[in-house]
Amino acid sequence: MSGALEREYRVGEEVGRGRYGVVSRCYSAATGECFAVKSIDKRLIQYDAVDSQCLHNEAKLMQLVSGHPNVVAVFDVYEDDQFLHVVLEYCGSGDLFERITARPVFAESEARRVMILLGTLSEEGSEVLCSFFFFLGKIEGFGKDMEKIIVSCYLIHNFLYNFGMLPLMEAIAHCHRLGVAHRDIKPDNILFDSYNELKLADFGSAECFGNGRLMSGIVGTPYYVAPEVVTGMDYNEKVDVWSAGVILANLRFPRSLFSSVSSEAKDLLRRMLCKDAWRRFSADQVLRHPWMTSGGDSRPVPAALLA
Repeated sequence: MSGALEREYRVGEEVGRGRYGVVSRCYSAATGECFAVKSIDKRLIQYDAVDSQCLHNEAKLMQLVSGHPNVVAVFDVYEDDQFLHVVLEYCGSGDLFERITARPVFAESEARRVMILLGTLSEEGSEVLCSFFFFLGKIEGFGKDMEKIIVSCYLIHNFLYNFGMLPLMEAIAHCHRLGVAHRDIKPDNILFDSYNELKLADFGSAECFGNGRLMSGIVGTPYYVAPEVVTGMDYNEKVDVWSAGVILANLRFPRSLFSSVSSEAKDLLRRMLCKDAWRRFSADQVLRHPWMTSGGDSRPVPAALLA
């Protein structure tokens, strides 16, 4: 481990592990403030020119895009003969993938089913609120008010999911304005800090673009990668928009409710998931789309939720 890193920080327990290194919690020797340090073993990629280039690009590009409230901040970079250490903002509230897989499933009232969609709530919080609304629904004469509560919960669900989508697109747009494409947008790389603020992380596959220069190489995660990447074509930064569209389609619009999605929402999805990359929306165009600017409330509440 770098001597300079050990002088400035006290490295603690491991909190994550990847192909080439580990992420550990660390603390400032001067202030005690908590950070994360990503330590990459350079020996594991010394014979892979592509991965080696990505490794050195990651620290530089993260420093370039750092400073946006929805991008993980970089504080220090240390390098020795064996390791590259990047000291990062600590995001201790998990990632989007964990929130998806940990989301509880109940089989009681419609109100309860609506409440479990509130992915930004903890499991305990969802349990308490769902139980409360289910109890109200059992009280005689409370039916009409319960109907209003269900509608309110559904609108809150709309707002909370937009609260996740809006900062993600703002982070992507910020990177693109600086000429950086992330190239691996997926739930695992979308973190949350202690204030529940969304943070785009892991720029290990990121690349610079600009002045009409396209990118190449098959990178990213299969389920979220854009079609032009899979086919081996050169591509532009809109590969990130495709990946964000996949996340939006799968998290924001469950298949069982898709028939009731507003025309504005469907239009946005079509433009984000357009196979023709030149016609696909840019990140800035997504942010200006009516569905995003209106808060996503144009979607009607499905009648099934009021049954």
